[in-house]
Amino acid sequence: MEHTNLAQPAPRPAENWLDNFMPGGKQGDKGPSGEIFDIRAIRGLLFRQRYLLIATVALALLTGLIITLIATPIYQAETTIRVDTDGANIVEGQNLEAIHANEVYRYMETQGSVIRSRRLALAVTDKLKLYDRPDFLKGMTAEEKPDGVGEEQWAAKRRDAAADKLRAGLEADIPDQNRIVTIRYRSTDPVMAADVANAYATIFVSEDLRRSLEENQYALKYLREQIEDVRARLQEAELAANAYARRSGIVNQSIAGSIDNDEFGSQNQSITGANLARINATFASARAQRIAAEERWRIVASQPAAQLPEVQNNNAIQTVLARRAELNTQLSELRQRYDDNYPAITDVIAQISAIDRQFASISGDIKNGIRNEYEIALRQEQSLGRELNSLSRRTLDEQDSRVRFELLERDAISLRGELGALLERYNEINSASNLQLGSSSLLDEAVVPSQPISPNLLQNMLLSLMIGAGLAGVLAVLRESFDDRLRSLEDIEDRLGYPVLGQTPYVEDTDIAEQIGNPFSPLMEAYSSLRSTLDYALPRDRNVLMVTSSQAGEGKSTTAMVLAQKSAQLGRKTLLIDADLRRPSIARMFGEARPKLGFAEVVLGHTDLASALMPDTPKNLDVLPMGTLPPNPVELLSSGEVAKFIAHHRDEYSLIIFDSSPVMGIADAPILTRHVDAAVFVIEANKVQRGQVRDSIRRIRNVGGNLAGVVLSKFRALQAGQSYDYQYRYYDYRSSEAE
Repeated sequence: MEHTNLAQPAPRPAENWLDNFMPGGKQGDKGPSGEIFDIRAIRGLLFRQRYLLIATVALALLTGLIITLIATPIYQAETTIRVDTDGANIVEGQNLEAIHANEVYRYMETQGSVIRSRRLALAVTDKLKLYDRPDFLKGMTAEEKPDGVGEEQWAAKRRDAAADKLRAGLEADIPDQNRIVTIRYRSTDPVMAADVANAYATIFVSEDLRRSLEENQYALKYLREQIEDVRARLQEAELAANAYARRSGIVNQSIAGSIDNDEFGSQNQSITGANLARINATFASARAQRIAAEERWRIVASQPAAQLPEVQNNNAIQTVLARRAELNTQLSELRQRYDDNYPAITDVIAQISAIDRQFASISGDIKNGIRNEYEIALRQEQSLGRELNSLSRRTLDEQDSRVRFELLERDAISLRGELGALLERYNEINSASNLQLGSSSLLDEAVVPSQPISPNLLQNMLLSLMIGAGLAGVLAVLRESFDDRLRSLEDIEDRLGYPVLGQTPYVEDTDIAEQIGNPFSPLMEAYSSLRSTLDYALPRDRNVLMVTSSQAGEGKSTTAMVLAQKSAQLGRKTLLIDADLRRPSIARMFGEARPKLGFAEVVLGHTDLASALMPDTPKNLDVLPMGTLPPNPVELLSSGEVAKFIAHHRDEYSLIIFDSSPVMGIADAPILTRHVDAAVFVIEANKVQRGQVRDSIRRIRNVGGNLAGVVLSKFRALQAGQSYDYQYRYYDYRSSEAE
């Protein structure tokens, strides 16, 4: 018989167990709703692993409850301390070192480390004498002193053990938003918890105060040493500066006391420098006077004396000129009557001559006075210039000496400032040390707790629930990763790559007969859909089918029977053959006992087909059950008799359906597939593994069999991650419409 491959498996990529939770079986792909994870797969996992999840969570809750009931009550006492990083500065110097705003958090963390330190734990141990309390040290040290251990060593060991226990139960809470440090201590004894918390707070505040006093005392001691050292160095610097000034002849004008500081220089200017400044100013003034006198003389030197403004404005000259004018008037009057020899005229002429000589003498004296002023100004300038040059040379010589003197003087000035600052700081700290203020203070004392904080039933149960849920989830995922069963049509398409003809819902065994008897039941609606799909999948000339599965009990016989009935109901003549030569079931499904004559006898020619058919079957449906089980099923199916039987009866029936045996473990079904046109492979949901199905289909294809498609039987919506009523809403459309 010539066969045609009806279904070719698509190549499948390498799979990962996590793909079960990804839409489409691939990580990273998104489902139709856009979710990264397939909600249906997760819901199916939760339903399939519900017993494991419930048992694990219940066990975790039970464990948490037992631990809570048997746990020893733990009490917690807490006290609060206020830490002032800025402090209340009543006087200058209370804080030796200011804390920057950015360093406040570090400072608070430092205080927390101090509280948790071993030193503070030892101080609390000594204060409360915990090393002598057997109830506190119970279980930590031996009841009696070991042999070979001295009293001091034994006491030190108990003291260290008590300190270690204190540190184990201590908690210091350092907040971010305020500066209130909370000290908590946990103990099985509520009174002990309160005592230890209060002792920690008291000792911490005392230690802070003591540390502040020690810092002040250390600062005072250090400043006293620095003051004595600076004072000694200042004395040496002043003596050295004075000695050098004496040797170099440098005298400051403050010592001389004879120079106006505001006019000629600073108070520290030397006398030589002050004299130079004075001479320089006088020389400049003399030079200005000389230049003015010289210019004046140059102007009048070439002019007649009578034309000089000084001469013309002179009172004596004006008096002489007035007298001369009178004499000239008198002479004119006399000459009108007398000649020049007249004695009166001669006398007047003589007086005029005398006045002219007097005028010339006074004019010459005025002009000579201007020249004398110039000469005097010139000699003064020259004299001052010589003095200025002399003082300049002495000043330059003195400057060379003052360079060294000023270095010595600056050292002395610097030491004076340093000494003043040290004395001021010493006085500030000395005043602040008397206030005895620390940076921390006790805010609230611890009270004896009335209720234990541990065990907390609600908290422990919530924690147990979270741990149980997490562990249950891990176990469920691990268990699911090893579970490779097929549960839905998507699993078959994605993991196997073969076409799916349809699926049938899960029905209880007691309800199968009722479902088959109702043509509108979900089961029969599913088979109607399957029959329609099969009609389109098979060509008309390929009318011989075989129904098989990987193992028994997957619903292949029911599928074969119902498909035959559905075909007969359409008016097609159909032959249903029970070809399961090992565990036949068709006769029983029709309510009949297995006959003596059946498929084997017909194939071997021991009887004809009509004689072996079951009576009282539905219209258009012939059923050939299995008669006596053959001793050699493989040989029977391998013989050419089966092919002859099919060829003889192919044209008599519109559809021939073989109910074959399962594939795994036996060779009957693979052999029979070589004689039929196509095989319908039934897979029970949630039962068979993917690998088992692949091996079964591979065996069919290896012998040349054709696979029409796969039928998923006994589908359970919840197992596949669907809603509870998914399958009923899917197949019960008619009843829904009726409502």
